[in-house]
Amino acid sequence: MTLTIDDEIDLSREDGWFPIREVARLTGVNPVTLRAWERRYGLIVPRRTPKGHRLYDDSHVKRIQSILKWLNRGVAVGQVKQLLDARQSINPTEHNQWAGMHDQMYRAVTDLSERQLDDSFNRALSLYPPLTLCKHLLMPLLLSLEQRWTSSFGAELERGLFCSWLRTKLGTRIYHSNRQHNGAPLLLMTLCEQRFEPGLWLSAWLVSSAGCPAEVIEWSVPLAELPLALERIKPRGLLLYASQSLDSGYLKRQLPRLADPHGMPLLLAGPAASIHLAELRDVPGLTLAIDPLAALEVLQDGPLLENPKGYRE
Repeated sequence: MTLTIDDEIDLSREDGWFPIREVARLTGVNPVTLRAWERRYGLIVPRRTPKGHRLYDDSHVKRIQSILKWLNRGVAVGQVKQLLDARQSINPTEHNQWAGMHDQMYRAVTDLSERQLDDSFNRALSLYPPLTLCKHLLMPLLLSLEQRWTSSFGAELERGLFCSWLRTKLGTRIYHSNRQHNGAPLLLMTLCEQRFEPGLWLSAWLVSSAGCPAEVIEWSVPLAELPLALERIKPRGLLLYASQSLDSGYLKRQLPRLADPHGMPLLLAGPAASIHLAELRDVPGLTLAIDPLAALEVLQDGPLLENPKGYRE
């Protein structure tokens, strides 16, 4: 009897081996990155089926988790293998290559070179998972650019190019991730009148990369209209993002009406969560997170996001 590819993989799964798509689900590292770690750095050596398909077991999953721990300490991917094999301890700042990636993308923005910006990010994206990129590259880059844009001539031009690129880049990835996920989405909305809220899109990207569908409404909508969205979309949770000061009295009156009747998680993320911490910390059903990374951590600690085998990037 001739086995098909799926039959071959299913038999291997019964023996404790997983195909690459399953390992990607378990760890949050996409198949392109897993293949790059194997080919370019020898970080993982999977078993191969007779037809050449990659298979992984629990030891591979644990090794991937160890790789992610080093990456999230700031270690460059090219230096992880020797650290894993030697079980060494290092000062991450001595091996930090994020500064070079940051400078490349920063120069691309100031040169108004979208292609250079895209190429630099694509190279990083092929080697690092979204959480690592957000923490060590995109958020520091945004901070540097915001500082530049407070006083630089041409700031609005640079901001327009960067924000258009970021929306397209992350929106495309969120769209494709959503096509692979089932179930109710997490609804993400902005509370600010800004034309573009990078933190909202970073939050959606991280959520979708963690295995949860993400529905983004970036147009500012009155809180009084949100129950209509909850009724029709039926999300698993609501994340409201704001980077500016808000009317905290209005929020205290409106937010409990969103959380309590629907019994779903409600999260306020972004700098506004820090600005209004004292006023909003006791609002029933509301959780506060100061940035996209903190928002993802809150969601992973709750029932909203799957966390296979206790995985953390």
